[in-house]
Amino acid sequence: MLSMKNLVFKKRPVKNLIELYVGSYMVEKIVSKNAVKLKLLAFMRIYSVVKVSRIVKYRKPVKEQRVEKPKTVEVNGVEEWKVEKILKKRKVRGIMKYLVY
Repeated sequence: MLSMKNLVFKKRPVKNLIELYVGSYMVEKIVSKNAVKLKLLAFMRIYSVVKVSRIVKYRKPVKEQRVEKPKTVEVNGVEEWKVEKILKKRKVRGIMKYLVY
């Protein structure tokens, strides 16, 4: 898994709500003892050679750990998510952003 620390994306969501690590990417080549080349997705648009310190081994969730995925609701043939509660809202550059539960 690749650490999201210090990665910059143009359409990046709120920094506090972003995941700490993303994906499970294959190591294509070991460039040096401190760097590896990953097989990344094309839309990421970052350099594929990363420091070893930015990579973490994937661990499966523990048996007791609950992994909840948001449940979708079908409205007019389109899948949408049901919002139980709006925790916060704010206006950023003219666009309303919501923190939901």
